[in-house]
Amino acid sequence: MSDSRTYGLTFKEVLLIDSTTIRLFSDILKGVGRNPKGDGKKKGGLKVHMLIDAVQSVGRFIKITAAKVHDQDFLKSLELISHSMIVFDRAYNYYQQFALWSTKQVYFVTRLKKNAVYTVLETTRVGYRKKGQAKVLRDEIIELEYNPEDETGKKQTKVTKQLRLRKVCYQDEQNRYYEFLTNSFDITAEEVAFLYKKRWGIELLFKKMKQNFQLHYFYGENENAIRTQVWCTLIAQLLLTVIQKIAQTKKAFSVVAALVRMHLISMLDVSELLRSTNRSCQITRGSPKDTMQLNLVFKEE
Repeated sequence: MSDSRTYGLTFKEVLLIDSTTIRLFSDILKGVGRNPKGDGKKKGGLKVHMLIDAVQSVGRFIKITAAKVHDQDFLKSLELISHSMIVFDRAYNYYQQFALWSTKQVYFVTRLKKNAVYTVLETTRVGYRKKGQAKVLRDEIIELEYNPEDETGKKQTKVTKQLRLRKVCYQDEQNRYYEFLTNSFDITAEEVAFLYKKRWGIELLFKKMKQNFQLHYFYGENENAIRTQVWCTLIAQLLLTVIQKIAQTKKAFSVVAALVRMHLISMLDVSELLRSTNRSCQITRGSPKDTMQLNLVFKEE
């Protein structure tokens, strides 16, 4: 399941974290956002939190919660090994968890929140913007303050702790400006930007899930039925990814899903079906004694 595009990374594991929200037709699980105007009622929703391996692009750890659950709560559920790298967006900014990871040599790359308050301790690199060119603009060591939580999860407002992190300012080829945050001081600033760019892999995974599987209509009206359908979707997506990898086909995931869906009850070799590049085929039946067996014979060009 490995992906050659991620070779060359110096960490034991490169993991991606994100979540996707699925709206429900009724208030079974509490949704997010404001209440609609007028007589409208806010619909329910669930959130699928996922940790995937950047090399394999398949789910490693998945947790399904109500949509109102904050993203940073998912970080408390993770068990990560030392010298692993986690990449996520700024919705998961959780300074106390960052401090705990730093003591365990677990590294991360994320984006700095716009309202973050920090003190610049040292500037190690300064660059200048150039239109249409991707480059590092600043590389700084900063210090943040946060209020730690007690055993019940409540913040101690009278206690403050300091956290030393690294801030990298970056401009991409489309002149978009980013401010990255990491606790790794050994990698280059370019590697920080490269790692965050790999986060797009989990967005593609969610896109595959919502476009190729039935998640806009649920067959049950209770929470257990909805959770079961989501888990079945995740299992089917994993199996199709494995089939696509075994067949070593260049067909898109949507094509693979459509072909498998059409031939679920056909006795065909799925790998051969996906490897074939011909658009036409001839189906021949076996002997009269073995009418259940179907052989797929592709026409040679």
